[in-house]
Amino acid sequence: MGCKAEELRQIPLFALLDDEEIAVLAAQVEIKKFAARQRIYKLGEPGKHAYVMMSGTVRVTTVDRDHQEVLVDEPRDGEFFGFASMLEDTPHQTTALAMEETTCVEVSRDDIAALLQQKPMAGMDMLTVVSRQFHASQELVRLRASRNSNDVIEEEMSFGDRIADTVARFGGSWTFILLFGAVLLVYASANMVLKGRAWDPYPFILLNLFLSMLAAIQAPVIMMSQNRQDTKDRVRGELDYDVNLRAESEIQNLSGKLNMLTEKIGDVDDLLREHLKLKEQLPGR
Repeated sequence: MGCKAEELRQIPLFALLDDEEIAVLAAQVEIKKFAARQRIYKLGEPGKHAYVMMSGTVRVTTVDRDHQEVLVDEPRDGEFFGFASMLEDTPHQTTALAMEETTCVEVSRDDIAALLQQKPMAGMDMLTVVSRQFHASQELVRLRASRNSNDVIEEEMSFGDRIADTVARFGGSWTFILLFGAVLLVYASANMVLKGRAWDPYPFILLNLFLSMLAAIQAPVIMMSQNRQDTKDRVRGELDYDVNLRAESEIQNLSGKLNMLTEKIGDVDDLLREHLKLKEQLPGR
């Protein structure tokens, strides 16, 4: 579907273009509409076109070495996605999926070339968008490579989880044991001394009721904390696996480079030996 000049003016990237340039660009680009859950392009497809968001929601994802889907970007209105692959004319390195009914401007290399002929400074705006996406990708890689297990666990903790951990931590401390023992000793001693005036005489039925209620509440809270500990151990294990996988990949890369260096050294040795043989075969040697 064709694009109107007024629609392009709503896109920040094209806001600096004059009427004539907007008209030239509007005659070339097209408006594409995508239904909810419709794939715009997928990883590995030819990067013939890039897209500029006009409305809707799009998730741009890729797949890491562990075959896990990683969110790369959620472009807002006026932002590009698929731009780098379109400029390089290479297959897309990401997958773009419309999460709801979405409208985009479809742009090709020819469209960009015509635009830059009319408005060279528009290239600076586009380079700004590309650099922003590049920095976001760098930040994503940095965070995934150096994630702290404690930070990940803290982010996933709910208010109830924090209460459970606090109760379990206090209930398993010497402070709780000594304090609880002192309260029991004072309670029992007071009722023994008061005898007939005691509010809970021996065998301390009211105290047993309180202790049963406390145990009934404390036991499931401690179990919740134990489940949290299992979750923490699993997160730490997954992060350790990621680190080991990256370390293995780096070791393989270094091993390959060492093998190449060894082969080159061997080739140099062969050449030197051939050179020495030729010198020995020369007349007058």
